[in-house]
Amino acid sequence: MTSYLCAIGTANPPHRVPQSQIARFMADALSFDEAETRRLRALYRASGIGQRYSVLPDYAEENGNFTFFPNTPQLEPFPRVGPRMEQYRAHALPLAVAAVQSCLAQMQDAALPHSITHLVTVSCTGMYAPGLDIELVEALGLSPHVQRTCVNFMGCYAAFNGLKLADAFCRADSQARVLVVCAELCTLHFQKRRDDDDLISNALFGDGAAAALVQAQPASHGPSLALQAFHCDLVPDGRADMAWHINDFGFEMTLSSYVPGLIKQGIQHLADGLLARLPVRLSDIKLFAIHPGGRRILEAIEQALGLTHHDNRFAYQVLRDYGNMSSATVLFVLAELLRTLTPDQDGAPALSFAFGPGLTLEALLMEVKW
Repeated sequence: MTSYLCAIGTANPPHRVPQSQIARFMADALSFDEAETRRLRALYRASGIGQRYSVLPDYAEENGNFTFFPNTPQLEPFPRVGPRMEQYRAHALPLAVAAVQSCLAQMQDAALPHSITHLVTVSCTGMYAPGLDIELVEALGLSPHVQRTCVNFMGCYAAFNGLKLADAFCRADSQARVLVVCAELCTLHFQKRRDDDDLISNALFGDGAAAALVQAQPASHGPSLALQAFHCDLVPDGRADMAWHINDFGFEMTLSSYVPGLIKQGIQHLADGLLARLPVRLSDIKLFAIHPGGRRILEAIEQALGLTHHDNRFAYQVLRDYGNMSSATVLFVLAELLRTLTPDQDGAPALSFAFGPGLTLEALLMEVKW
C-alpha cells in the first residue's frame, strides 16, 4: 500500500524583517565596531536570504523599544530559557493553526478536519506539556480520539521523521488520514556571542510553520506525491559540527563552516543508498526539494550530484524569502514544488533531502500522481 502527500499549508508570523535590518540589530547587540560590522554585513549579504520572519518585533525595531529583549545597550539581563518558552507557548499554536487551515482548505473536503485519524507534531524550538499536540486537537476541533505523536528536538531533518510516521500509519490502515505539523520559532533562541558558529546561526534562522496531509489515497483533485522510499545515513565526523543543546540562555545551535563540505562528501552515498532498491536513476530525476540549510549547503549538493541552480530553484526561493526555519523548511520547499506541478508530469520522480544534528542525512523519493 502506498501513502500520498496530498496538501501542504504554510504560515509565518507577522514580523517580516529584511536581512540587512537583522544585521544591524545583531551588530548593535554584539557591540561590534565598524570593521566587525562590515564583516557581519558581508556575511548576511552572502547568505542568499532576503528576509526572515519572527514572532518577536524586536529584530525590526531600530530605536531600541524592545518588547522581549531588555532595552539596554547590552540587552542585559539577557533572557533565559523560561521567558523564551513563554513566548513559544504564546505563539506556536496560532502559527500552527494557520498552517493547518491553509493545508486543509486545499482539499475541498467537508469531512475535514473530523476525519483526521493521526496527528504528528514536530518541533525543536520549544516544548511543554500538555503541549502543542493537545492544543491543536482542541483548536481545530479534531476528534479527542485522534492518535497523537510528538517528534521533538531532532532539528532540521525532523519533518522526514514525521512523514515516515505518517507513511507507516497509512500503510497499516487504508482509512488513515495523518496531519503532520511542524512549528519552529528559531528566532527565540538568538545567542549573544561572537563565536563564528553563533554568527552563522544568527544569520540563517527564521520562524515558520508547515502542515502536511498524508493519506492512503491520492487527492481527489490536483497533484499528490506518492511516498515511495525513505533512506537515512549518518556522517559521524560531523557530530560536533551540527548540534542543538539546551543551556541557560535558550537553545544553542552549533552550525560550523565545515557542514557544507561534510554534506558534499555524504550526499552521493545517501542518494545511491536510496535509489539502489528502486528502478530509478539519479539522471531520471528532474524534480528536487532540498532543505536549504544555507546557500553553501545547496551549492555543495549541486556540485556533488551534478545539479543546476534551476534544479534547486525551490530551495533557493524558500531560502531567499524565509531563511532556514528548521524542520518546517523542507515542507515549504515541497509546497513550492507541489504548486508548480502539471498533469503532464504524472509519474515523474521527485527527490527530497534534509540534514540535521548527527550529522544526519535524510532522503525521500516520491512520484507525482495526478
